[in-house]
Amino acid sequence: MIECAQLRKSFGRVGVLAGMDLVVAKGECVALLGPSGSGKTTLLRLIAGLERADGGSVSIEGELVSNHAVHVEPAKRGVGMVFQQLALWPHLTVERQTRLVLHAWPKAERSKRVEEMLAMARLSDKGRRYPHELSGGEQQRLALARALAPAPKILLLDEPLSNLDPELRRELRDELKRIISAAGTTTLLVTHLPEDAEAMATRVLRMERGRIL
Repeated sequence: MIECAQLRKSFGRVGVLAGMDLVVAKGECVALLGPSGSGKTTLLRLIAGLERADGGSVSIEGELVSNHAVHVEPAKRGVGMVFQQLALWPHLTVERQTRLVLHAWPKAERSKRVEEMLAMARLSDKGRRYPHELSGGEQQRLALARALAPAPKILLLDEPLSNLDPELRRELRDELKRIISAAGTTTLLVTHLPEDAEAMATRVLRMERGRIL
Protein backbone atom coordinates (compact mmCIF):
# COMPACT_ATOMS: atom_id res chain seq x y z
CA MET A 1 0.00 0.00 0.00
CA ILE A 2 2.90 2.36 0.79
CA GLU A 3 6.36 2.13 -0.74
CA CYS A 4 9.08 4.69 -0.06
CA ALA A 5 12.42 4.25 -1.81
CA GLN A 6 15.61 6.11 -0.89
CA LEU A 7 13.72 9.12 0.49
CA ARG A 8 15.89 12.09 1.33
CA LYS A 9 14.88 15.36 2.94
CA SER A 10 16.83 18.25 4.43
CA PHE A 11 15.77 21.61 5.83
CA GLY A 12 18.61 23.96 5.02
CA ARG A 13 21.78 22.28 6.24
CA VAL A 14 19.91 19.95 8.59
CA GLY A 15 19.51 16.46 7.13
CA VAL A 16 16.27 14.79 8.29
CA LEU A 17 15.82 11.69 6.10
CA ALA A 18 18.89 9.94 4.77
CA GLY A 19 17.89 7.65 1.91
CA MET A 20 15.12 5.81 3.76
CA ASP A 21 13.21 2.77 2.48
CA LEU A 22 9.79 1.69 3.79
CA VAL A 23 7.12 -0.79 2.69
CA VAL A 24 3.72 -1.05 4.40
CA ALA A 25 1.29 -3.78 3.35
CA LYS A 26 -2.44 -3.28 2.90
CA GLY A 27 -4.31 -3.42 6.22
CA GLU A 28 -1.21 -3.07 8.40
CA CYS A 29 -0.94 -0.67 11.33
CA VAL A 30 2.75 0.19 11.48
CA ALA A 31 4.23 2.31 14.26
CA LEU A 32 7.29 4.51 13.74
CA LEU A 33 9.00 4.74 17.11
CA GLY A 34 11.88 7.07 17.85
CA PRO A 35 13.11 10.24 19.57
CA SER A 36 12.22 13.76 18.50
CA GLY A 37 14.17 14.79 15.43
CA SER A 38 14.49 11.28 14.03
CA GLY A 39 12.41 12.14 10.93
CA LYS A 40 9.09 10.46 11.83
CA THR A 41 6.78 13.42 11.21
CA THR A 42 8.71 14.48 8.10
CA LEU A 43 8.16 11.01 6.66
CA LEU A 44 4.39 11.31 7.23
CA ARG A 45 4.31 14.72 5.57
CA LEU A 46 6.19 13.39 2.53
CA ILE A 47 3.75 10.50 2.17
CA ALA A 48 0.79 12.88 2.53
CA GLY A 49 2.29 15.28 -0.03
CA LEU A 50 2.56 18.18 2.41
CA GLU A 51 6.32 18.35 1.75
CA ARG A 52 8.41 17.51 -1.32
CA ALA A 53 11.34 15.15 -0.98
CA ASP A 54 14.84 16.12 -2.07
CA GLY A 55 15.29 12.66 -3.56
CA GLY A 56 13.75 9.21 -3.79
CA SER A 57 10.14 8.25 -4.45
CA VAL A 58 6.77 7.53 -2.82
CA SER A 59 4.18 5.14 -4.28
CA ILE A 60 0.67 4.49 -2.95
CA GLU A 61 -1.09 1.29 -3.98
CA GLY A 62 1.42 0.87 -6.79
CA GLU A 63 0.95 4.38 -8.18
CA LEU A 64 3.89 6.79 -8.15
CA VAL A 65 2.87 9.96 -6.30
CA SER A 66 6.25 11.59 -5.72
CA ASN A 67 9.73 11.64 -7.25
CA HIS A 68 12.01 14.21 -8.88
CA ALA A 69 9.48 14.84 -11.67
CA VAL A 70 6.12 13.91 -10.13
CA HIS A 71 4.19 15.45 -7.24
CA VAL A 72 0.56 14.39 -6.84
CA GLU A 73 -1.39 16.90 -4.73
CA PRO A 74 -2.34 15.80 -1.18
CA ALA A 75 -6.09 15.80 -1.92
CA LYS A 76 -5.56 13.28 -4.74
CA ARG A 77 -3.48 10.75 -2.79
CA GLY A 78 -6.28 9.06 -0.86
CA VAL A 79 -4.60 9.84 2.46
CA GLY A 80 -6.21 10.92 5.74
CA MET A 81 -4.08 12.53 8.44
CA VAL A 82 -4.57 13.32 12.12
CA PHE A 83 -2.13 16.02 13.23
CA GLN A 84 -0.56 16.20 16.68
CA GLN A 85 -2.57 19.35 17.48
CA LEU A 86 -5.74 17.82 15.86
CA ALA A 87 -6.49 20.98 13.80
CA LEU A 88 -10.24 20.89 14.50
CA TRP A 89 -12.26 23.82 13.17
CA PRO A 90 -13.46 25.74 16.26
CA HIS A 91 -16.49 27.30 14.53
CA LEU A 92 -17.97 24.01 13.23
CA THR A 93 -20.04 21.44 15.12
CA VAL A 94 -19.03 17.79 15.34
CA GLU A 95 -21.50 16.91 12.59
CA ARG A 96 -20.34 19.70 10.25
CA GLN A 97 -16.65 18.88 10.85
CA THR A 98 -17.30 15.39 9.54
CA ARG A 99 -19.64 16.41 6.71
CA LEU A 100 -17.30 19.06 5.30
CA VAL A 101 -14.64 16.54 4.24
CA LEU A 102 -17.23 14.64 2.19
CA HIS A 103 -17.54 17.34 -0.50
CA ALA A 104 -16.53 14.82 -3.20
CA TRP A 105 -19.22 12.31 -2.15
CA PRO A 106 -22.71 12.28 -3.69
CA LYS A 107 -25.05 14.44 -1.58
CA ALA A 108 -27.42 11.51 -1.04
CA GLU A 109 -24.69 9.51 0.72
CA ARG A 110 -23.19 12.19 2.97
CA SER A 111 -25.69 12.09 5.84
CA LYS A 112 -25.49 8.32 6.12
CA ARG A 113 -21.68 8.43 6.11
CA VAL A 114 -21.63 11.09 8.83
CA GLU A 115 -23.94 8.95 10.97
CA GLU A 116 -21.74 5.90 10.45
CA MET A 117 -18.53 7.71 11.39
CA LEU A 118 -19.94 9.40 14.48
CA ALA A 119 -21.41 6.09 15.64
CA MET A 120 -18.05 4.36 15.16
CA ALA A 121 -16.35 7.15 17.15
CA ARG A 122 -19.12 7.03 19.79
CA LEU A 123 -20.05 10.64 19.16
CA SER A 124 -23.61 10.18 17.87
CA ASP A 125 -25.05 12.20 20.76
CA LYS A 126 -22.48 15.00 20.34
CA GLY A 127 -23.27 16.04 16.76
CA ARG A 128 -24.37 19.58 17.64
CA ARG A 129 -21.49 20.34 19.99
CA TYR A 130 -18.41 22.40 19.16
CA PRO A 131 -14.84 21.24 19.79
CA HIS A 132 -14.46 23.33 22.97
CA GLU A 133 -17.49 21.52 24.40
CA LEU A 134 -15.83 18.10 24.04
CA SER A 135 -13.41 16.30 26.33
CA GLY A 136 -9.85 15.65 25.19
CA GLY A 137 -10.70 12.06 24.30
CA GLU A 138 -13.80 13.12 22.37
CA GLN A 139 -11.78 15.68 20.40
CA GLN A 140 -9.29 12.96 19.54
CA ARG A 141 -12.05 10.62 18.35
CA LEU A 142 -13.60 13.43 16.29
CA ALA A 143 -10.29 14.11 14.54
CA LEU A 144 -10.02 10.40 13.74
CA ALA A 145 -13.63 10.19 12.48
CA ARG A 146 -13.06 13.24 10.26
CA ALA A 147 -9.89 11.73 8.79
CA LEU A 148 -11.60 8.38 8.09
CA ALA A 149 -14.88 9.79 6.74
CA PRO A 150 -13.80 10.06 3.06
CA ALA A 151 -12.63 6.38 3.23
CA PRO A 152 -8.93 7.08 2.59
CA LYS A 153 -6.59 4.33 1.45
CA ILE A 154 -4.11 5.32 4.14
CA LEU A 155 -4.41 6.88 7.60
CA LEU A 156 -1.45 8.82 9.02
CA LEU A 157 -1.39 9.54 12.77
CA ASP A 158 1.18 11.99 14.14
CA GLU A 159 1.61 11.51 17.90
CA PRO A 160 -2.17 11.10 18.40
CA LEU A 161 -1.93 10.54 22.16
CA SER A 162 0.90 12.87 23.15
CA ASN A 163 -1.22 15.62 24.72
CA LEU A 164 -3.22 13.38 27.06
CA ASP A 165 -2.62 12.37 30.66
CA PRO A 166 -1.51 8.72 31.21
CA GLU A 167 -4.92 7.40 32.32
CA LEU A 168 -6.80 8.94 29.41
CA ARG A 169 -4.02 7.88 27.02
CA ARG A 170 -4.49 4.21 27.95
CA GLU A 171 -8.26 4.48 27.54
CA LEU A 172 -8.10 6.27 24.21
CA ARG A 173 -5.39 3.95 22.90
CA ASP A 174 -7.89 1.09 23.03
CA GLU A 175 -10.55 3.29 21.40
CA LEU A 176 -8.26 4.27 18.52
CA LYS A 177 -7.26 0.67 17.96
CA ARG A 178 -10.94 -0.35 17.86
CA ILE A 179 -11.85 2.40 15.36
CA ILE A 180 -8.88 1.72 13.08
CA SER A 181 -9.56 -2.01 13.15
CA ALA A 182 -13.25 -1.45 12.31
CA ALA A 183 -12.34 0.81 9.39
CA GLY A 184 -9.68 -1.61 8.08
CA THR A 185 -7.54 1.29 6.85
CA THR A 186 -3.81 0.90 6.34
CA THR A 187 -2.28 3.02 9.10
CA LEU A 188 1.10 4.58 9.80
CA LEU A 189 1.44 5.78 13.39
CA VAL A 190 4.17 8.09 14.72
CA THR A 191 4.99 8.00 18.43
CA HIS A 192 7.89 8.32 20.84
CA LEU A 193 6.20 6.08 23.46
CA PRO A 194 6.97 2.34 23.20
CA GLU A 195 3.79 1.40 25.09
CA ASP A 196 1.59 3.16 22.50
CA ALA A 197 3.44 1.54 19.61
CA GLU A 198 3.24 -1.94 21.09
CA ALA A 199 -0.44 -1.61 22.05
CA MET A 200 -1.72 -0.31 18.71
CA ALA A 201 0.55 -1.55 15.93
CA THR A 202 0.91 -4.86 14.11
CA ARG A 203 4.55 -3.94 13.44
CA VAL A 204 6.93 -1.49 15.13
CA LEU A 205 9.85 0.17 13.34
CA ARG A 206 12.57 2.03 15.22
CA MET A 207 13.82 5.27 13.64
CA GLU A 208 16.95 7.25 14.44
CA ARG A 209 18.69 10.02 12.50
CA GLY A 210 16.52 9.66 9.41
CA ARG A 211 16.82 5.90 9.04
CA ILE A 212 14.89 2.81 10.06
CA LEU A 213 17.06 0.65 12.28
